[in-house]
Amino acid sequence: MSKWIKKGDKVVVISGNDKGKVGEVLRRHEDRVVIQGVNIRKKHVKRRADKGPGDIIEMEVPIHVSNVSLCGAEGTPVKLKVRMKDGNKELFYLEGQKEVIHRQIKKNS
Repeated sequence: MSKWIKKGDKVVVISGNDKGKVGEVLRRHEDRVVIQGVNIRKKHVKRRADKGPGDIIEMEVPIHVSNVSLCGAEGTPVKLKVRMKDGNKELFYLEGQKEVIHRQIKKNS
């Protein structure tokens, strides 16, 4: 499931201090993701002669990809399923009895 999460996807945090928060993936590096508005930490920035005064900034810190799940339209976690269609992979999830297509992955020729 976690290998399908990419930049720009809407995800929900399923464990940890920010459980239940929904946000967009800003970036991903290996097994960690940075989510907009989730896992906020304060960083003390030292004063520099060329950069101006020091400050305390708030920034999003990466969390492990196993602690997030893709979410549907209403912000609930969904489980993706994969199927082949016309030689391409299609990622979809079920919403009630209806299938919702999340993304299509084109096969490299």
